[in-house]
Amino acid sequence: MAKGRDTKFFCRECGYESGKWLGQCPGCREWNTFVEEPAGNKKSPAGISIQKEASKPTLLKDISMEDEERINTNIDELDRVLGGGIVEGELVLVGGDPGIGKSTLLLQMCRNLANDVQKKVLYISGEESLKQVKLRALRIGNIDEHFQLFCETNLNRIKEVVTEENPDVVIIDSIQTMICEEVTSSAGSVSQVRESTNILLQLAKGLGIAIFIVGHVTKEGVVAGPRVLEHMVDTVLYFEGDRHAAYRILRAVKNRFGSTDEIGVFEMRQDGLKEVANPSEYMLQGRPENASGTITSCSVEGTRPILIEIQALLSRTNFGLPRRTTVGTDFNRVNLLIAVLEKKLGIKLYENDVYINIAGGLKINEPALDLGIVLAIISGYKDKVIDSKTIAFGEIGLSGEVRNVSMVLQRVQEAKKLGFETCIMPEASLETVKNESGIKIIGVKNLRDLMKLI
Repeated sequence: MAKGRDTKFFCRECGYESGKWLGQCPGCREWNTFVEEPAGNKKSPAGISIQKEASKPTLLKDISMEDEERINTNIDELDRVLGGGIVEGELVLVGGDPGIGKSTLLLQMCRNLANDVQKKVLYISGEESLKQVKLRALRIGNIDEHFQLFCETNLNRIKEVVTEENPDVVIIDSIQTMICEEVTSSAGSVSQVRESTNILLQLAKGLGIAIFIVGHVTKEGVVAGPRVLEHMVDTVLYFEGDRHAAYRILRAVKNRFGSTDEIGVFEMRQDGLKEVANPSEYMLQGRPENASGTITSCSVEGTRPILIEIQALLSRTNFGLPRRTTVGTDFNRVNLLIAVLEKKLGIKLYENDVYINIAGGLKINEPALDLGIVLAIISGYKDKVIDSKTIAFGEIGLSGEVRNVSMVLQRVQEAKKLGFETCIMPEASLETVKNESGIKIIGVKNLRDLMKLI
């Protein structure tokens, strides 16, 4: 009689389990996502329950919200992204490229929680020794006795320590180094990551402890491990930006206790990360003067308007197929706008290579940038300089019409605050800002109206 298989196949995206390899996952319909791992014969820890007291059904009207106050981290940009602070029992996944500043940000948060808020914090590292963590901690400032370090990768031992110490906040750095003894596969595998996160989820909900998990990312920029990991946690934060640049963007892609539209902007310095209170002013530093192919536009991230510089460079192509390159915005969207310009205005862009850049390194795909991108392209094509005190925003349709966008008043007020004198916007939005003074408002209905302004 043939011996039964001691391995199974798991989908990296959704965690679907199969006895044989499949080209397409029946669960998430993704291709080539199955990996082979040991099945394990021991009992899985998934059924273990951790509770302060025996649970029982409760009427919705009897649930008190008085104790559900958020814990402020004293890092305004982080509190903004979290939705106002840390919620008791919240499980947060923090992802980002190596060296981007994930551990630095969490250490700064721990310092503020321990020193200012007087919360008990436990930092668990599976990648560094106690001395290595202390060296990084001293770089960002002194931390008092409420901050504890623990270097361990065995989750059973970690569970015991967390239960004994009962801290307010726990940091796990990182989930790919954690090992659950009941699972026979190696650390960082699909099974280990899933079961380890399951145990941490039970600790967070059962004991009311806020737990932050650091997750490694793949070359595609998503958290390594099964996609089910993102479904298990309450909040998923991504740290974005070039590790060689000074800025960092913290973005929430999932948040059960707040908005997913907010972003936090940080600047990396020698003593850690510093908040950027006014991202618009920061992103517009070093703008060129009297240069064609550049204009300022306004994007809205959550409730925050951010002014950014759009640059366009056009050069005569030497080949039959002109080149299109974009940095910081959607490539297909730019191709669409180029086609509209050629069709509606007769501009011969097929003879030119077109390069579009969002200065400052932000990645923005909001349609409100359409008008700014088009103006930058026309300015570069005609080699005409647009006044540096002019800002433009609006969505452009395939018929060449300029369509309305959201939060028009907030965009205009942000431009006026930074000293801009002229605002080009959709004509349909003029009613929203008719009472706004101190800045010249120009409404355009289509691309032909826009050409009259250049």
